[in-house]
Amino acid sequence: MLKPISVGPIQIDDPVILAPMSGVTDMPFRRLVKRAGAGLVVSEMIASEAMIRQTRQSMKMATNCAEEFPMSVQLAGCEGRVMAEAAKLNRDRGAAIIDINMGCPVKKVVNGHAGSALMRDLAHARTLLEATVGAVDLPVTLKMRTGWDDSSRNAPELAHIAEDVGIKMVTVHGRTRNQLYNGRADWKFIREVKSRVSIPVIANGDVVTVDDARQILDDSGADGLMIGRGAYGRPWFLNQVSHFLRTGERLPDPTLEEQWALLAEHYDGILSHYGIQTGVRMARKHVGWYSKGLPASGEFRARIMTIDDPVLVRAEIDAFYAPLVERSAA
Repeated sequence: MLKPISVGPIQIDDPVILAPMSGVTDMPFRRLVKRAGAGLVVSEMIASEAMIRQTRQSMKMATNCAEEFPMSVQLAGCEGRVMAEAAKLNRDRGAAIIDINMGCPVKKVVNGHAGSALMRDLAHARTLLEATVGAVDLPVTLKMRTGWDDSSRNAPELAHIAEDVGIKMVTVHGRTRNQLYNGRADWKFIREVKSRVSIPVIANGDVVTVDDARQILDDSGADGLMIGRGAYGRPWFLNQVSHFLRTGERLPDPTLEEQWALLAEHYDGILSHYGIQTGVRMARKHVGWYSKGLPASGEFRARIMTIDDPVLVRAEIDAFYAPLVERSAA
C-alpha cells in the first residue's frame, strides 16, 4: 500500500511522517522516532520572527542531528520577508526540507495572523508561499487544515495555489480550525485535496492504531500519512505502521524492558538537550505517556510530577519498571 514519494530531490521510502508538535517533537524525541524507522520527522513549529532574532528557545527548537536526516523544519509566520529569512537560517543549520504551517489552530498563533488564520486569506497565503519557495533551494512543503470552519473548507484551493508556486508536498489535517482537536478528523475530505494536485498529499489526524493508518489511506487516497498524538510515549509506533502497511504484519510493542531502556535514554537525552532544570520539567509529560496504562501508573505519574531532582526521578522510573519487568519475565 505504501510507495516511496519524492519531495523535490529527496526520496522518502516509507511516507509515514512524524507530525510537528510544540513541546513534543524536539531533537531527543525525533531522534528516537527516526531511529525506530520513521520515513521523515518534522521539528516543532518555530516562529519565524523569533528565529530571525535567534532567540535561545528558537535556536534550541531548530537543533538537529545527523541521525535525523532528512529532517524538516516547520516555520510559522505572517510576513513573506520574515519567512524567507527564517528559511535561509534553517537551510544553513542543516534542514533538508522547510515546512510552512498554515494549520495551527492555537489562539496565540491565529491572533498573530499565522497558522490556520492564513486559510482565511488565500491571496496573502500565496505571497508567503512564494517568498519562502523563492528564498531557498530546498524543497518547501505546506501543512494545513481542511479550512477555517465548515462553511469555508478551502484546502483544495490552497493546495492548488501551493503547487502552482512550487510547493513540493502538502499535508492536510482532517479538521477545520474551529474544530481544534474536537470531533473526528474527516479523512474522506482529504481526497478532494488529492484530486486537485499532482504533488504528494499526506493525510493527518486521529491515527492511533495500525488499522487507523490503513483506513486513512483508503479514505483519503493520500500518498502517505502523518502521525502526531498517536506517537505520544510510543516512538516505535511509526515503524509499526510502516511495517503493517508494507506487509500486513502487526509488530508487537517493545518488551517492558525495552520500553524502560527507551524511556531512560529519552530522559537522559532531554536533560542533555535542555539542561537539568528545564529538562526535568520537559520530561514529565513523556514519562507519563510511556507509563500510561501500566499497573499503578497513576500513582507513579503523581510522584514524578513533584520531583525536581533528576537522580530521584531516575530512581522512581527504575523502581516503577523493575518489578513490572520481573513479573513479565516470570
